[in-house]
Amino acid sequence: MKAHLDAIDWKILKELQADGRITNVELARRVGISAPPCLRRMRALEEAGIIEGYRALVDEKALGYDVTVFAMVGLSSQAEVDLNGFVERVKGWSIVRECYMLSGEADFIMKCVAPSLRAFQAFIEELTGAANVASVRTSLTIRRVKDEPLVPIG
Repeated sequence: MKAHLDAIDWKILKELQADGRITNVELARRVGISAPPCLRRMRALEEAGIIEGYRALVDEKALGYDVTVFAMVGLSSQAEVDLNGFVERVKGWSIVRECYMLSGEADFIMKCVAPSLRAFQAFIEELTGAANVASVRTSLTIRRVKDEPLVPIG
């Protein structure tokens, strides 16, 4: 169900996406309301599940994760129990940072980060040996050309 938001709610979301550490007082100033109703609106957006949480964006390369790879996985069975089994397995792999179920050629696409190609190869050996995995295709990234993990708010 699409949320019914007014102009102030949209401004709050835009400002929080730009700076999740902004103080409530500064946020209220930027969106043009006083601090108490701003805080109430922010809490309502959180309770409605529109704001899912807050996190720091960290440069993986600065922390030694020099390899970013996308892996497309095809399963031998798409029965719900098999899909759920794979999803549970994915949740345990720390190398997998994002995973999406797809329609089309592959069943899943995973964004993986690793400290080295050797570490990623070890993961691929585990992945290809996992139950129900029929195929794995990987694409090593050369460089990131866009990184906008935000929802476009006009």
